[in-house]
Amino acid sequence: MKHKNIIKQMTLEEKASLMSGQNFWNTKAVERLDIPSIMLTDGPHGLRKQGGKADHLGLNKSLPATCYPTAATLANSWDKSLAYNVGLDIGMEARSEKVSVLLGPGLNIKRNPLCGRNFEYFSEDPYLTGELASEMVKGIQSNGISACPKHYAVNSQEHMRMTIDEIVDERSLREIYLTGFEKVVKESNPYTIMSSYNKVNGEYANENQHLANDILYDEWGFDGVIVTDWGGNNDRVAGLKAHNQLEMPSTNGITDKEIVDAIHAGTLDESVLDEAVDQLLSLINKVRLDDKEPLQVDHEVHHNKAVDAARQSMVLLKNENNILPLKAGTEVAVIGDFAKNPRYQGAGSSLINPYKLSNPLEHLHDSSLNIVGYAQGFKRMGGKSSKLLKEATSLAESAETVLLFIGLDESKEAEGVDREDLKLPQNQLDLVESLIKVNKNVVVVLAGGGALELPFADHVQGMLHTYLSGQGVGEAIVDLLLGKHNPSGKLSETFPIHYTDVPSSAYYPGEQATSEHKEGLFIGYRYFETANLAVRYPFGYGLSYTTFEYSNIEIDGLTVSFDLTNTGDLAGAEIAQLYMEKVDSSIFRSKKELKGFDKVYLEPGKTKRVSVALTKRDFSYYNPEVKDWEIENGDYKIQVGSSIQAIHLEETIEMVGVSPTVFLKNEYPHYASANVKDIPDSEFEKILGRKLPPTNWDRDKDLGMNDTIKQAQYKNWIGKMLYNSIMFVHVFLKKIGKPLTANNVYFVINMPFRQIDRFSGGKISRKRVETFLRWINR
Repeated sequence: MKHKNIIKQMTLEEKASLMSGQNFWNTKAVERLDIPSIMLTDGPHGLRKQGGKADHLGLNKSLPATCYPTAATLANSWDKSLAYNVGLDIGMEARSEKVSVLLGPGLNIKRNPLCGRNFEYFSEDPYLTGELASEMVKGIQSNGISACPKHYAVNSQEHMRMTIDEIVDERSLREIYLTGFEKVVKESNPYTIMSSYNKVNGEYANENQHLANDILYDEWGFDGVIVTDWGGNNDRVAGLKAHNQLEMPSTNGITDKEIVDAIHAGTLDESVLDEAVDQLLSLINKVRLDDKEPLQVDHEVHHNKAVDAARQSMVLLKNENNILPLKAGTEVAVIGDFAKNPRYQGAGSSLINPYKLSNPLEHLHDSSLNIVGYAQGFKRMGGKSSKLLKEATSLAESAETVLLFIGLDESKEAEGVDREDLKLPQNQLDLVESLIKVNKNVVVVLAGGGALELPFADHVQGMLHTYLSGQGVGEAIVDLLLGKHNPSGKLSETFPIHYTDVPSSAYYPGEQATSEHKEGLFIGYRYFETANLAVRYPFGYGLSYTTFEYSNIEIDGLTVSFDLTNTGDLAGAEIAQLYMEKVDSSIFRSKKELKGFDKVYLEPGKTKRVSVALTKRDFSYYNPEVKDWEIENGDYKIQVGSSIQAIHLEETIEMVGVSPTVFLKNEYPHYASANVKDIPDSEFEKILGRKLPPTNWDRDKDLGMNDTIKQAQYKNWIGKMLYNSIMFVHVFLKKIGKPLTANNVYFVINMPFRQIDRFSGGKISRKRVETFLRWINR
């Protein structure tokens, strides 16, 4: 141990006290031993340090900070240096406010596009996720503070997130859900990692021995601190045994006493506590800021950087007849509430109070375009308005071109709730239909944190997806529409034609006890490519105002090189992507997988030689029987292109490996054909290696501390009244136009009873909660 001398001087109670917070955001201090308190606070796309009374749900306003594009947006840049620099700037602002640990980035895999928190996550692809998250972690920690990658692991839905059991086979766990975390740990050495609320294969992530001890610490060599998600502790002693050194927030000593009692009872060895204290002290010494001068931040400089990050991350989805960029003097009607009141971030614990916020409408008025008018077009939170529709349609008739700003409102994407569908509100769809009848030149500017169904895509002339681009959204949109900057973003996720096309749609979300990942490896493009199913826009897709040519591919060892030429008239950046396809594989696997990329900026007529270095791991699959990665013998196609469906170069390489004895196609017929929407239990259990647990709650069973308020609706009148009262408040707040507060109320519905005494700091005691449960269970 590094801090043996200090630990020897501490009482058992002092050591236990360090294992949970002093308050909502700070660790405990031990002043007599010069152990300072350090502060942890929210990110991940900007600093969220609350100025008043702290809460985790976004109810209280935070200090002004730069709001950068969310991870889902930033991922569309495919730019590792940009991810690093955004992390650098956010980390600088955190340190300027004496924040030692910034809670981000979020790098869970987008299993399903309905996940309410997808806007905080990078991609459906683990390779792209790991590359970008690694750079952001490096950027944050270059300031002498800690990043905190989250949520480890398999946090793929918000519904019942504090109790849901994510059932996933070991191969899919390793190849899909853990690869990004592994890359971050091995390449970026984060000082902390946040565990997720959910269970993974029957054990809460926070106390999961396999995830924490076997994989994170022993296999990957992580030497930092695991911190719970706020309120994410279940059994404090079990968590400590799984290397969870820090529980947040404070429980006013409730769980500290559990640790002390366990040591006295002989169920916890004091050496486990000593090791946890040692690791926490190492973190505190690395990131303590109490004796350092705060950094000075130029918020105007950071705003300009946020604008640039937004420009590089927006995706041009359609540009029929080169309607964009718009020419100076074009008569333009600006329609849609999002033009005047931009949607630029998600909601929940990542809600940033922006230092400033640019407005697309104002910047359009200041541009070289001839703006003939603005119309709101629709009610932001849904509902019909013939007056707004008529005003917008009339304005569209008087213009050469319509810029239509539509998207998802603030209630649709937030921590704690999942989306109900992939549709835009009906009043917006009605508006699009009305406008294209009176003006053939409609350009749609979309806002939202992820994939959408776009039934009008074939009927509009242009479409720019801004995702959630942060406080610089206004300048960035106008710069791209006018051609001051060339769009270069490409999709980091697949856009299906219909939600029912999504491979996990048959199983998502897990409604009650479990969420079964029956689709296995076949997430996003891995499914669509293997099943040969049409999509609206493929993974890696995005347009530019210039053109690029790929040529002269060569493979030297494991290094792939090729020429990339800008064959158009404008300077621009191209994201060259490398995919791998196993020829005649004997095991089931996705047809193609991303294994490399490079974003290259080129002046017109210029050529650059691009090289991508592969590793043996890139050719490997995970074999649970040998607990290691293996290469299947044979040929592999190396494909280079501008999206997964636009492959321009191809070569074949032979790899020496093994002849597989697991995952053979003839033993798994549904997985072999990517027919994963109707996987029989027997086939999933075979790959899982055990029988499936019950997926639904036992409604006849008495409720316990790990059950939720939602389950109380199935009990007596007291339980029903409790549930219905909270739901009434939730619905009422939505009706009066307070969707964010309504979502926070809904969070309570999914909260297990065990958290009541901890979140209240003992004001509502465990004994009272147990008494209330007895009333409900009668």
